[in-house]
Amino acid sequence: MRNRFHLAILAGDLAETVPFYTEILQCELGNDAEEGRYQDIEFWGHELTLHNSTPRDNYDCEIHDVEMGKVLTPHMGIHLSEEEYHAVLQRVTPHIIEEPITRYEGTDTEQRTFFIRDPNYNVIEIKYLRG
Repeated sequence: MRNRFHLAILAGDLAETVPFYTEILQCELGNDAEEGRYQDIEFWGHELTLHNSTPRDNYDCEIHDVEMGKVLTPHMGIHLSEEEYHAVLQRVTPHIIEEPITRYEGTDTEQRTFFIRDPNYNVIEIKYLRG
């Protein structure tokens, strides 16, 4: 078994949130689920468990100033290939909360990144590294 990261989050209404991950982000359903209680998602090789909860109607985050601007914290993220990054970007446009930007341009750590939210206001950073 390879090392995998596991994260369990409050997902609000699973009937709304699961399709966001499977249809929009195109992640696959994981092997474990309990109807109406939780659903595992294969989040690019990692296990994300969506737990049914009271839906949120706003962010439960703090805004932190960093080199690239304002970042909602907490957030989770994924590093993708350039091809995957652009494919996801095309599918998630209505869910973007921070427009794509380039950080550290012209350096070995150059990256493109943007932030989206799921239906329960969980913040996700999507990025790819050029170096």
